[in-house]
Amino acid sequence: MKTHQYTVSITWQGNLGVGTKDYTSYERNFVISADDKVDILASSDPAFRGDKHKWNPEELLLASISSCHKLWYLHLCAVNQIVVQAYQDNATAIMNEGDDKNAGQFVCATLNPVVKISQGDQKLALALHEQAHKLCFIANSIKFPVQCQATVLKAP
Repeated sequence: MKTHQYTVSITWQGNLGVGTKDYTSYERNFVISADDKVDILASSDPAFRGDKHKWNPEELLLASISSCHKLWYLHLCAVNQIVVQAYQDNATAIMNEGDDKNAGQFVCATLNPVVKISQGDQKLALALHEQAHKLCFIANSIKFPVQCQATVLKAP
């Protein structure tokens, strides 16, 4: 079994001069960086005093799930002689905040990929989404269900 290691750096940029003196005395902004990559400007969700113009951890988690699925799907199409010309997923997720006794958590995510193929079997192209889901490292690492409601269209 191969093992892969990943390293990122998170640098908080929200100290307004008094640190975390109280809940409203600091910003939630931070930068995600890694060697040889473009930085990602991030914050918390606006519901938690974050900047709505920056990526938040919840969106990044959903993007990770969707991206992993897409990468496996494209691989499976390539090895099954299905030529994908376009792929777009408008993924959604639901998170419950929790309460004083229980931490919040994601309860589900739904991938909605629309795929255009120019060559190959349309039914197989649709079925490969299930296999991609089973192979996705991210989906296999989370404890909430991920649904896939895919559409496969023949490209003109």
